[in-house]
Amino acid sequence: MQKKLTSLIRTGGLLALVFLLIVLINQLYGFSSIIGTLHPFAGYAVFAIGMTALLMFGVKTYRVWQPPSMPCLPDTEQSPGFNAYVTAFGNAMPNHPKHPEAQKGAQDLRWVKANLKLLEIDALNQTKAIATKNFFIGAFAQNTSYGTTTSTMNNLKLVWRIYKIHHRHHHIRDYIDLCRFTYESLPLSDFSKEELPSHIKPVIQSSFSNTLASLLPGGNLLTPFFMNLFLAGATNTYLTCLSGIISLRYSQALTAEEKAEIIRQSKFEASFMLKEIVKECNPILSVTVSKAVKNAGVDSLDSVQANAEKGNLAQDIVSHLAQSIKHILRENVTVEKGE
Repeated sequence: MQKKLTSLIRTGGLLALVFLLIVLINQLYGFSSIIGTLHPFAGYAVFAIGMTALLMFGVKTYRVWQPPSMPCLPDTEQSPGFNAYVTAFGNAMPNHPKHPEAQKGAQDLRWVKANLKLLEIDALNQTKAIATKNFFIGAFAQNTSYGTTTSTMNNLKLVWRIYKIHHRHHHIRDYIDLCRFTYESLPLSDFSKEELPSHIKPVIQSSFSNTLASLLPGGNLLTPFFMNLFLAGATNTYLTCLSGIISLRYSQALTAEEKAEIIRQSKFEASFMLKEIVKECNPILSVTVSKAVKNAGVDSLDSVQANAEKGNLAQDIVSHLAQSIKHILRENVTVEKGE
């Protein structure tokens, strides 16, 4: 069914393109006929210029869409075509400015691997930066269309930046292939329940880390609220880290053997990056939310007024407790600001 649907979409796209060309050529021919009434050769000149511009646009569009041909991906480093693939791969990627031999052509495996290491550092920095943003988006905008849309756009932006880092010339089809591979490698893309525990484990470990335990004292009534924020942020961050590292490993694979290990290696690396990001973000989130909750609590307690009628003992007790708690909260807020 999927193959039939893909074939139908391609046929429909080709048909729409043909009709568009027919309309454009017809309009160009009509315009050149009008110009031809002024001078016999003017109409032919306009038609020739228009067809040339249309042909150039088609050629440039094809070049932007279709990447240049590459040698077949070798199975291992001992495969016969490995050296030819490494040479073509090195010529296709940009020379990192910090490479000690930046001016040298990409002719050997040593030069290519050294350049890939430097590009990897840039890609990991980009991944960490966007994953940190998605931590707070996941925490504060969880289960909202805004949060989902923003996180998705950030992930697509991350994949695009990693693609730009590893390619000297950019092509739409290459980027789409990278996005498709990354999406298909993420959990729940095919809903393989056997793989879910390996993805849930790092999220739970980071959310229940020692750092978080020190931020949430026992008996705090807001602990479930905090835990919900931390879990949502950690889940969003893990998926972003996984997307970035999968894209990175796919872009740097030199053999089919390396490509087969992308998912397993990416889960391992994403878990470590998640721990680093959560360790940095948890204190910021905890302090921010705590101050907001205390300020909101003071404002809420201000609305509790003393009972004007005498003899209402319950209302007097509630009012007295509200005033006492309000003073405690204000003192705590003042102490924290002073620190």
